[in-house]
Amino acid sequence: MKILIAEDDFACRKLLQSFLSEYDDCFAVINGLEAVQAVKDALEEGQPYDLICLDIMMPEMDGHKALEAIRRIENECGIVGLDGVKVIVTTALDDSASVMGAFKSGREAWIVKPFSKRNLLEEMEKLGLVNLSESSSVK
Repeated sequence: MKILIAEDDFACRKLLQSFLSEYDDCFAVINGLEAVQAVKDALEEGQPYDLICLDIMMPEMDGHKALEAIRRIENECGIVGLDGVKVIVTTALDDSASVMGAFKSGREAWIVKPFSKRNLLEEMEKLGLVNLSESSSVK
């Protein structure tokens, strides 16, 4: 599984990397512009991401705008619907406007900070990316 972490907070970025690195290649960027470019580059290389953990509040370009751009790029490449990258929004925002905005942008899951490895993996399992029954060490 190829994973992109788009998170401007160093501690959160490192935490996500430690949680996800056991599942394969894990790349990190610090803002929405870098996330969009990373997705574009991966698609051009024929090696798209399977999962993006995307923060909403980032400099340069926020997560909502980044996700809209990512979905637009996928659409231009003929990637639509369930064939697109799975996106888990990781944010401190839990108000309904933020949640609905992310849904409209095309995200599949939402985790409010602080979160645990179990929270993250449960969302990944719902998306069909992992099978928790095969991993008994998740806490």
